[in-house]
Amino acid sequence: MVRGVSDGVWIERFAPGAGGAPGASMAPGATTVAVKDLFDVEGSVTTAGCRALAERMAPAAADAACVAKIRASGGLLAGKTNLHELAFGTSGVNPWYGTPANPADPGRVPGGSSSGSAVAVALGEADVGLGSDTGGSVRIPAACCGVVGLKTTHGRVPLEGVWPLAPSFDTVGPIAATVAGVAEGMRLIEGRPLETVAAPLGVGRAALGPDVEVDPVIDAAVDEALARAELEVETTPIDGWKGAWYHQQVLLGLEALESDGWLVAESNGEGIGADTLERLSRSRVPEETARLAREYAARWVPGFVAALEGVGVLALPTLAVRPPVIGEWRLGFNLLTAPVNLAGLPAISLPVPAEGRPPAGLQLVGPAGSEHVLVALAARIERAVALAG
Repeated sequence: MVRGVSDGVWIERFAPGAGGAPGASMAPGATTVAVKDLFDVEGSVTTAGCRALAERMAPAAADAACVAKIRASGGLLAGKTNLHELAFGTSGVNPWYGTPANPADPGRVPGGSSSGSAVAVALGEADVGLGSDTGGSVRIPAACCGVVGLKTTHGRVPLEGVWPLAPSFDTVGPIAATVAGVAEGMRLIEGRPLETVAAPLGVGRAALGPDVEVDPVIDAAVDEALARAELEVETTPIDGWKGAWYHQQVLLGLEALESDGWLVAESNGEGIGADTLERLSRSRVPEETARLAREYAARWVPGFVAALEGVGVLALPTLAVRPPVIGEWRLGFNLLTAPVNLAGLPAISLPVPAEGRPPAGLQLVGPAGSEHVLVALAARIERAVALAG
């Protein structure tokens, strides 16, 4: 093993074959997997991208459940990848392990929190990246780096051995350069292939209301990709989207305090980045604010699920804006992803052509357990935009 890798992508690299199942290193075409350093790997310290945590953690006694499944499925672990500290942020900038350079546009953030996993697959240094998604942390870096990321249904993939951020929203999912690569990632994570189905012939195009502003270039890129795939598109109004985003952030922050507040107290903030400390501090809200967030979620989620069931699959951008230039961060980067976590539903992000760099991210959202449907539809769109040149 090589620890302390300083390229911003890898926190730890494994020797060839060291991370795989017995005999897997000799298997021709074995899939290599970059593991976000939020997941336990036996014998390796789980840092969660945080110096204070790394100093307090012993090497993991066992693999996380999904990592063990990857080994059993014949996957080879390439190493542990960098992330936004404690998985609590969406830029991918990390004060301790560096910031992975975005291969699609090196001047822009790689997106977080699964930044290293997305960059590793975009660079071809791993076939699949293992990530977590609590408010967009698989889909956002996938969109920033021009690759594919799948957020799974909440509860589908076990979270044992995964450092928690907000367990009510935490999910595990694969990142890959292509839709087929994401399907392979799911096979490794679950130990069986996704069900094969025909892609739907139509989608609902989310209309999120005047309070949700999207870069017109990104919106146009999404619409063009749907047209290229010759899909029947039905405009689908979704009320209360921005409220769902705000209240999900409130609830996520409260759970993040439960997960990591002890670390702040024990370390007195030493070894924790300023932006993470500020975010945790901002998460302390009055009980009335928390109550209103829970009540909003209880009202909004059933309505959103009903609207989705009416069209089968919902299409919208992954990001409302281009990835910011490093150092020019903005709040609300997860505006179009976090409400999906509030509902606990699966979603996939794939790159589609757009003016400038990087490509735009097209997000498809489906009912609980519909990952196989989303993959089939994403593959159809991927083929269509590739043929378009």
